[in-house]
This record gives sequence, structure tokens and C-alpha cells, in this order.
Amino acid sequence: MSGPPGVTIAVTDHAADRYRQRVRGTLDPKADVAARVGRAWAAGAVEPGERGALRVTDLDDRGLVYVCRHDARGGELVVITLWEEGEAARVPRRFTDELERRPPRR
Repeated sequence: MSGPPGVTIAVTDHAADRYRQRVRGTLDPKADVAARVGRAWAAGAVEPGERGALRVTDLDDRGLVYVCRHDARGGELVVITLWEEGEAARVPRRFTDELERRPPRR
């Protein structure tokens, strides 16, 4: 069985911030997220999410779930955010909630 068709992957600043909080030692979080999501996409680690989003599960770290929007016609997958599943989250919810209260980047 082959994976889903190929896509171009874009990563929002918000998703990159959340990834940087959880994965240490990354120099380019957007490139890391795009690569991880691309591998998971190709492997078919994708399931429907809420409100039309897709959930893409990281193949290396099964606790990381990327929330994406898929434009099938345009062949683009946009990584909007990510979170951790399970009881052993590396970043407590109170810290990730703080990101939502920050003023937007310019």
C-alpha cells in the first residue's frame, strides 16, 4: 500500500514555537517539522481531526501530533500547531497557554 500523494509542507510560526519548546537542539525548527511531517505523511500516519484538520503523528516521537490543514487541490499541507499526547508531556499546559496570550510577531 502506498502513502498519500505528495504535498508541499508549510509550517506556521506558532507550530515552530511549540516544537522548539519540546525538542532541544534544533537550529531550524520549521525545517525539522516539515521533514518530520513529510515522513509521517508518506508513511500514512494521518487521521482526520476536528473541524476539517488532519492529525499527523510523528514517527520518531509518537507523543507529538501535528495539526494540519490540507489543500488537496493545491497540494499543500500547512502545519498549524502541535501538541503532546499522553501523561508525560515535556511542557506543562500552562506554558503552552502562554503562547496564545503573546502579541503576534511582526
